[in-house]
Amino acid sequence: MSTETLNSAAELRAFLHGLPGVDQVGAEERAARLATRSIKTTAKAEAIDLAISMVDLTTLEGADTAGKVRALCAKAAHPDPADACVPKVAAVCVYSDLVDVAVRSLEGTGVVVASVATSFPSGRAPLEAKLADTRAAVAAGAAEIDMVIDRGAFLAGDYAKVFDEIVAVKEACGDAHLKVILETGELATLDGVRRASWLAMRAGADFIKTSTGKVSPAATLPVTLVMLEAVRDYRASTGRQVGVKPAGGIRTTKDAIKYLVLVNETAGPDWLAPEWFRLGASSVLNDLLMQRRKLATGVYSGPDYFTLD
Repeated sequence: MSTETLNSAAELRAFLHGLPGVDQVGAEERAARLATRSIKTTAKAEAIDLAISMVDLTTLEGADTAGKVRALCAKAAHPDPADACVPKVAAVCVYSDLVDVAVRSLEGTGVVVASVATSFPSGRAPLEAKLADTRAAVAAGAAEIDMVIDRGAFLAGDYAKVFDEIVAVKEACGDAHLKVILETGELATLDGVRRASWLAMRAGADFIKTSTGKVSPAATLPVTLVMLEAVRDYRASTGRQVGVKPAGGIRTTKDAIKYLVLVNETAGPDWLAPEWFRLGASSVLNDLLMQRRKLATGVYSGPDYFTLD
């Protein structure tokens, strides 16, 4: 059973406010220092392939169509049709009404289908509506659910409401993995990020995720550092490993490699796998492919060489 028992709202509040405070200046300095690490030649090629394999290729627009999702799935399974050695991405993430299209398109590829649920991106809907959305996505074949927490409840200190909603959504997921989106750009402080991370993990999250990608700022290195520290410490405390997914604002190969260095130096190499770390950054895939081709051939392909998402 991954969900911890909540004895009382007071117990949860006492636990969350008893967590060590985050030294914001220290976190920012450490993240900036790790971002200066350089990776060359063979190690860079390996890092690029690893980053590609961690991408959640995503389309979450009101104008999404079945055709757009099928095209995205084709790219997910074969990011560079001219090079069969390029790894497939980790997942394709779509709205719940397009899950069945993605599942059919990805059958036999090993790429899983994720779906945003629980009134993405605002999280403002009755719990029963959130649960119905989750159940519909799972029934259509989603292997992962990305839920958003009620940030209003969290910021008002109603931690028990947020906890109980995560528990309920986790139960509605059945065998599907649950990624809990904290929307860190709205949590105000790194202390809030640490508390939200621990709350989500104690409620049963399989992954904690920075952002919906609809709010600025989205993923940042200091925020991700705090979340990586949280999953590291949570595993040390409970024995259960939880994944991390920064999402939004990761656009270049250099950005992606900074996050891989951060993972290795903060949580450790056990998290350097798609099962435990994802990049919610569809726009970064083309740059990773361009840099990969440059390393392999010495020739730099322009951005129009690969399909645009």
